[in-house]
Formats: sequence, structure tokens, C-alpha cells
Amino acid sequence: MRTGGGAAAARLIASGRVDRVCWIVPRESLRLQAEEAFADPAWRGAIGHAIAVRAADNGADLCRGLNGYVTTYQAIAAAPDRHLAEVRRHRYLIVVDELHHLPALSDLDPFTAEAADTAWSRAVAPLLESAACRLLMSGTLQRADGRAILRLPYRRPRGFRRVREIDFAAPGWAVVGYSRRQALAERALIPVTFGAVDGEAEWIGGARTRHVASLAAARRLARDALFTALRTEYADAMLRLAFTDCRRHRAERRRDLGLGPAESAPGLGKLLVVAPDQAAAWRYAARLQAWAGGRDIVRVAVSGAPDPHGTIAEFRLRPDPAVLVTVGMAYEGMDCPEVTHVACLTHIRARGWLEQMVARATRVDPLGGAYERQRAVVYHPDDPMFRAFRAAIETEQGGRADLPAEPAEVGEGGIAGGEGDPAVVATGMEDAADAAAAACDALPDAVTERVGRTPIVPLRSSATAVRFETLAPGPDLGVADGAAGRAGGATPSTLERQRRDRIGQMVAGQVVEDEDAGIGAARRGLGYHAYNAALRRVLGKSRAVMTLEELEAAVGWLERNRLSEHLHRIAGDPQYRWSRRQRRRA
Repeated sequence: MRTGGGAAAARLIASGRVDRVCWIVPRESLRLQAEEAFADPAWRGAIGHAIAVRAADNGADLCRGLNGYVTTYQAIAAAPDRHLAEVRRHRYLIVVDELHHLPALSDLDPFTAEAADTAWSRAVAPLLESAACRLLMSGTLQRADGRAILRLPYRRPRGFRRVREIDFAAPGWAVVGYSRRQALAERALIPVTFGAVDGEAEWIGGARTRHVASLAAARRLARDALFTALRTEYADAMLRLAFTDCRRHRAERRRDLGLGPAESAPGLGKLLVVAPDQAAAWRYAARLQAWAGGRDIVRVAVSGAPDPHGTIAEFRLRPDPAVLVTVGMAYEGMDCPEVTHVACLTHIRARGWLEQMVARATRVDPLGGAYERQRAVVYHPDDPMFRAFRAAIETEQGGRADLPAEPAEVGEGGIAGGEGDPAVVATGMEDAADAAAAACDALPDAVTERVGRTPIVPLRSSATAVRFETLAPGPDLGVADGAAGRAGGATPSTLERQRRDRIGQMVAGQVVEDEDAGIGAARRGLGYHAYNAALRRVLGKSRAVMTLEELEAAVGWLERNRLSEHLHRIAGDPQYRWSRRQRRRA
């Protein structure tokens, strides 16, 4: 989708319809990926564009002299006026990625009128109203909670049918659909094989011991059984199946490429593990690392881990690590074609969420060998709710969604819990991962948990059988080399950071050289802070808000001039005097 959106932005700017592009994504990791996509030389050559955008925060200058910027829903909600003022100053193309995160704001819709999770929608809606052109993109056109999606055109319900349908022929809309069937026919996706793992589970609930001999036949006890299985022996067995299968695939790829047993290279295949909570994620990672035989190939990307976004980037762009364990950070939109295996060890059963998770493995890897030999294998619990998800994506139209019987609840057999406490996510929210991550991502490693209304104590479980099935194509909709080659050239924000680092090193170097040479003895002790202040006075602004061209000019100036000759500029600077006093106190 990002490639198509980039092509649209390039053509609209070239035609004079718009001047700039604002790309809005739901996650920080996707913000960086979108910037990389615009800077990727392979795609720039294939599409024939010269558009440059930067991953922006909420600073004063969002574009910094480029053709646009990439931001997140959260950033816009934090500073809506700043983004709205920018959009109104220029003719903007607004691109909304993963639109299904934004519920509609219609006061006539009982399922959205009193929604508490419309902050993003209220912040983004004025930008869409003010845009010269809009491009709305999503991999799913429905929300599991039944709410309408922001700005999508819907038909009026017909008769007594409780179905919400998108009007693909609405005036003023150009709908471009790309179904799973079309993608498979064009070899744009890899056929996905599901490894459904059945098992038994035993737990204490309601003051007595309960037991199910099969997850597939658990019926009303399915949620409790699944909760138990994901925290006891069953989870280890499924992990082992996925890890062994992925390792076997990597060994085959090594033989094809003529590599040794311990050598790594792009295109070997990778494993993504989705855990139910942070405590389980760390346990899973420890087991996987032990099975790896001492090789450091396992990483954890959860909100409590150091630099999780950097970990995701490392997993995407380098041959190792080969295994990533996450809770909800890497399931949606992560562009890592090397993922060949997914271990779904989560309670979430919202259709949109699971579709996104499955899609992590179905992308064609240009370095993964012949198309016929590429694999997409998803191991998952064989519970009734996951089976219902499978049936839904094989038989339902993508533009239709059943309305819930009640806006605040999901009936029996609906969505199964979420990450951590299933009671938190049992409302069937489309953004279940985000809600659960915020509320339960850091659950302690407790023995007693709560599922629904009944506290339970998991006792034991085991995997009893596994069956493999390939997903049917589904209906049509209504209408370079190595990891560095995929990562492309340096992105604008990366170049800005590099130039700022270079300037910092040059300033520090001048400080040391001047003090060693006894230059400006009266200024000794002012050090780095004083030289930085002098540089800011010379250049007229802080390097934190400079454009890339201004940063490069600053580097050139420092190569020709000495800051010791400009320290007089800060003699009467009140801001410098104040900051110097603060530093002395510190």
C-alpha cells in the first residue's frame, strides 16, 4: 500500500494538483518504514519519482524544505492545531494508512456517538476536510466492534438486515480494491498454510478443577482453556513446532545458497512470535534462545524492553536476529518480507487484527528464492474462534460488517480476550492490541489470572495434534542486494541526525583543541555549552530545527571558521546566561 501511495503522491505533485504530502500512520515503527519507502532507490527508480519526505515529530518546521512529512495519529492528536495550520498553508495530499483505526464521528450512528476512542478521528478529520486531495488506505474495511470507519461511504441498511455495507459506487469516490484472490493470481502474495494445533488443558476455576480434552471442541470453555494453554506446556510445544519448522526452512535455504550451517544471509526466512503478554514474551524468548544452541538470534520487542522500535528495525533490515517475540508492537504493517513463520500465541480473535498478523508472513521476499518454494506458515491454537476467523476471511466480502447486537458487548462465541487480561479486550475492539498493550502489556508473572468474570489458576496443558490447511483465495472485492538493498539509501531524518552528530563532534573538537592550545584563556571552562551558544548566534537558529541543507551549510562553516573567534556574540545573551546558571546549579 505504501508503494501505491508513494506513486499517487509523486503523480499528483508532478501534475500540480498538490504541493506536499502528509502521510499518517498508526505506529512509530510504521512512520520510519514509510520514510524508508520514499528513500528506497529501487522503488524510486521503479515508480520514477523524486519525492523526499521526512519522519517528523511535532517540531516547528514539519517538512524542513522537503516534499512532505510522515507522522502518527498520536502526534496529530497531541498537536492538532500545528498540523492543521500546516495543511492549510499548502495544497496537501493527506494519506491515511490503516484507516480502520479511525471510527466514524457521525452523531446519527449509535455505535460511534458516545465512543471514548475517537480522539484520533477528531484530530485527523479537520486535516481531511482541508486537504486538496485524500488517499485512504486499509487492509480491512471493517471493524470488529461494528463501528463505521471515518469518511467511508456506506449504504443505508436494507430491510431488517443488521449489516453495514460500503457503497463502492458512491459519487466522488474512486475505490481501488485488491483482493487476496487477485494478489495470489499475480503472485504478489504467498499462499498461507495454517498449522492448527489442538490440545488439552486443565485449570482451577469456580472453586473446582476443569478440564477440556480438545481446544477445538471446548465450546463455552474455550476462552479459559486457551488462557491456560498459552501459559503452560502447550505454548512450549507450539513454539517448538514453529521454531523447528523455521529452522528446517532456513537450513534448506542455506543449502540452496551454498552457505555453512552457522552463516547468515538475507532471504533465509524468519520467525515472528506473538505472545499474550510481556511476561510470557520474555519466557518464550528464553526458551527460543536455549533451543538456538547459543546463537544470539532472538530479540524481544515489547513496550518494556529497551529501544523496541530499534529492535524491530534490526529484525526487518538485517539477516540476524532470525526470531522476534512481541506482544502487539510488530503485528501491523511491519514490512519484513523475510518472515516465513508466525506463532500466534495470543487470545485476540478480532478479524482485522488476525488478518494483519497473518499478512506478516505472506509478503513475497525478493531474496527468498523461487516463488514456488517460498513459505508462509502460521501456527495457531485450534480453537473455535480462530476457526471462525478462518471461515470469515474465506467466505465474506471485505466491504461488509455485521453490526453488534449491543454496542458495549460481544455475544458468546465472539472475540476471545486480548493480551493480558482477556476481560479488557473482550469488547471486540478492532484496535485490541493497542488497548491491551496500554492496559495489560506489562502484567506481572502471576499464577492467578481472571478470564471473563471467573478467576482461574492454570494447571497444565499439552499439544495433542496438528493439522495443516492452505487458506482458500477468498472472494474479490466489490469493485537490490541484501538487507541494505531493501533498506535503500539514508532517509532524510537519518541524514539530519548524522549531520547534527557531525556538528556536535566538530564543536567538541574545537573546544578541546582551543583549550590545549591555550586559546581564549579567559573563556576556559565555558566549554561545549558556550561554543554551542556561539554557533547558534552565528547561524541564527538551533541545529535541532535546521533543514538538511542548513545543517550541511553549518558543517561547511565549521570547516572554515573557529568558534573561539565568535565567543563575544554570547557576552550579552540573556538566554545563555540563564542556561549557564542552570548548568552550574545542576
